[in-house]
Amino acid sequence: MNFDVLIIGGGVAGMSCALVLGSAKSKPFAQHKKIGIIMHQKASALDGGLFNNVLGIKPGTTGKEILKQGKQQLAETYPDVVQIENEKVEKIEKNDSGFQIVTNKDTFSSKIIVVAVGPSNLFNIKGLNQFLEPHVNLPAIKKRIQLKNINHKIDNNLYVAGVLAGWRSQFATAAGSGTQVATDILTLWNDGQTTMIHDSETK
Repeated sequence: MNFDVLIIGGGVAGMSCALVLGSAKSKPFAQHKKIGIIMHQKASALDGGLFNNVLGIKPGTTGKEILKQGKQQLAETYPDVVQIENEKVEKIEKNDSGFQIVTNKDTFSSKIIVVAVGPSNLFNIKGLNQFLEPHVNLPAIKKRIQLKNINHKIDNNLYVAGVLAGWRSQFATAAGSGTQVATDILTLWNDGQTTMIHDSETK
């Protein structure tokens, strides 16, 4: 399967990125773009989370509820975004048309990649290991890693989002990071014109 952008990781940053990209599908510069997200992880940092301090989320909401509701929101609101479940990315290779992504079950190609998995020191996606470095904003004792980047960009058409980009592990921070990457990609698709997607109530 071929994509214009493929997001690796179905946590806060990955799904936030997918939601914003999906919301732009009605725009001329994005309407023919193929967007996909590999949910990737069996476990998530959200699994044990409880959220009382996030704007717009009802206090007492659990991380597991957010993961479930996020997938439903993405599927129901932006069904054009392809959700790929139960696959783990093992290798990424750059080629003339973009990237080849090899999972434990399949192979995909994409012009753009967004890496949005957790910052575990067990990270092992071949083709990205050369970008690994110690996390600058988490305690050294936790032995967390990040991918070298400048404003989320690792290399041409290769982005990182969320805690793996060097941000602290706050829900809103990770969501904002994924959203920022999405608007960077939309700006690229829109011939470099700064692009945000806002919905508004009809009057």
